[in-house]
Amino acid sequence: MKKLMKKLETLLELGGVKKDITLLVISGIALVLSLMNVLSLPFDISWVAIILCGVPIILEAIIGLITEFDIKADVLVSLALVASVCIDEDFAAGEVAFIMQLGALLEDLTVAKARAGIEKLVKLTPQTARVISGNKEKIISAEEVRKGDILRVLAGETVPVDGIITSGKTSINQAVMTGESLPVDKAEGDEVSSGTVNQFGAFEMKATKVGEDSSIQRMIRLVQSADAGKAKIVGIADRWATWIVVIALTAAAFTWLISGQIIRAVTILVVFCPCALVLATPTAIMAAIGNATKHGFLVREGDALERLSKVKTIAFDKTGTLTCGTLKVTACKSVSDKFNDDDIFSFAASAEMLSEHPIGKAIVSSYKNQKSNTVVKAESFNMVIGRGVIAKVSGKKILAGNKELLKENTVSIPSYSEIDSYLSQGCTVIHIAADNEYAGYIVLSDVLRNESKNMIASLSRLGVTPVLLTGDNKNSADSIASKLGITEYRSECLPEDKLNYIDNSEKADKLVCMIGDGINDAPALKRATVGIAMGGIGSDIAVDAADIALVDDEVKELPHLIALSKRMMTTIKLNMTFSMCLNFIAIVLAIIGTLNPVVGALVHNAGSVLVIINSSLLLKWRKKQ
Repeated sequence: MKKLMKKLETLLELGGVKKDITLLVISGIALVLSLMNVLSLPFDISWVAIILCGVPIILEAIIGLITEFDIKADVLVSLALVASVCIDEDFAAGEVAFIMQLGALLEDLTVAKARAGIEKLVKLTPQTARVISGNKEKIISAEEVRKGDILRVLAGETVPVDGIITSGKTSINQAVMTGESLPVDKAEGDEVSSGTVNQFGAFEMKATKVGEDSSIQRMIRLVQSADAGKAKIVGIADRWATWIVVIALTAAAFTWLISGQIIRAVTILVVFCPCALVLATPTAIMAAIGNATKHGFLVREGDALERLSKVKTIAFDKTGTLTCGTLKVTACKSVSDKFNDDDIFSFAASAEMLSEHPIGKAIVSSYKNQKSNTVVKAESFNMVIGRGVIAKVSGKKILAGNKELLKENTVSIPSYSEIDSYLSQGCTVIHIAADNEYAGYIVLSDVLRNESKNMIASLSRLGVTPVLLTGDNKNSADSIASKLGITEYRSECLPEDKLNYIDNSEKADKLVCMIGDGINDAPALKRATVGIAMGGIGSDIAVDAADIALVDDEVKELPHLIALSKRMMTTIKLNMTFSMCLNFIAIVLAIIGTLNPVVGALVHNAGSVLVIINSSLLLKWRKKQ
């Protein structure tokens, strides 16, 4: 029996929207045929109505009862259909089935729109890869690529797996990952992600993340894991639906016994079906998830938005969240009469040209972006681990590094209050010497995102308190907090410090949302009421620990997500209140005989359609400024 039920259940689940459209058309035909019977035409087609539009609903009710003893809306609808046909109210039966299928179609269309991103990502998943072995090129399935394989990607092709370019230069369209429409230039040593598109030249790459570990597959998993059924509000609605079925059956039985009119009992069964209560709630959640996806958020769990609506505090990590997460040269100063500021910048860039250190790379990158794409080649280069670099540039011996490097080379460093000020703000200072004379310094810092200040202000207007949790020193944390208008911050935080802050806040009934990007943020992301990870620059561990991932790292959309979660809960509560009030008013009218099964079916199912339409409005909702 269970195997038979399982096969029937699988059959009913096939088709999705297409199945709903087909059943809606059939139900419409049944409704027309039922109307012909109401008009006393010489055709008894009550059996047609029950077969065409009632069997799928009745089957689902029977399967639910037998396999899970699941007493839900389908049970009440099935009883109402059968009872309506038994008392020759074929039109009421057809109407119930028709509007039930219409409601199911609206729900599936809403979910389909919300999940459209999954299908797009799946279509973007690369199917093949060109593997280079020796001097031979072989096309294989992308799933067969192994870590360490050398691949070739031609112009116009999709990057099959994550990797590092080993030879060649090109421009990559990363819209699938970042949402940025402009292609990004890539060269040897740069990372490329699966699913992105090679715009121009061919290049070779070494595979670093393959199969389920690749960026595109991780993105798909994040979207697929969004499940509205996990929300607590849905569980409440389901429990209510069970009790409504029991109440409706009891009311119908007593009404029949007292009045002796079975038509009143049937009307009660028709109007008391809890379709709106059960269907509209998950539809609202999935519509909200669809809206969030359009704004760059991948919601892993449906109840994350429900939890987010109750959050009163948002804790931010600094690096990579409120800042860009990459070092940039923010100041360059010459203290020598022989050189100007540009000379100091040029000396540093040339000396660091061959450096593998992140600070050296940041200096070279900043010079190319701010000054010139051409860097003077150093005549000699020596890297001193833990100190800096020594190079010969344009005939001059250049030292670029920390104080210890200059002291070890007998170069004295004068005291400058400006340097102390930069250091107190958490900046990195690189000292420059030319021919054993102190020449100047370069300041690097992780700059604030342009949108961070406005985003913090918007959160405050929504009644959410922003808090800064950073590993930086107190002076640096104070500087960042004051620039952004954050009044509460914690400096020099270790992972356990962030965890303790969240624990203490939640014990004081202050629900916290944590936003971070690094491995060190993972415990806090997991512990917080809601964890949001920076999906673009964030570590895999941080993303896996979070409930929501911000794909393109656009923190300016955070206020929209908070406002959306609150709007979603308002919509759900409105839907539930409306559906319950409508049901109770209708049942009173049915008990006193004002409503007949036909009008009852119209009132009840029209209410279901209205709340589903109301939920679908969340797909394009945005708070007015």
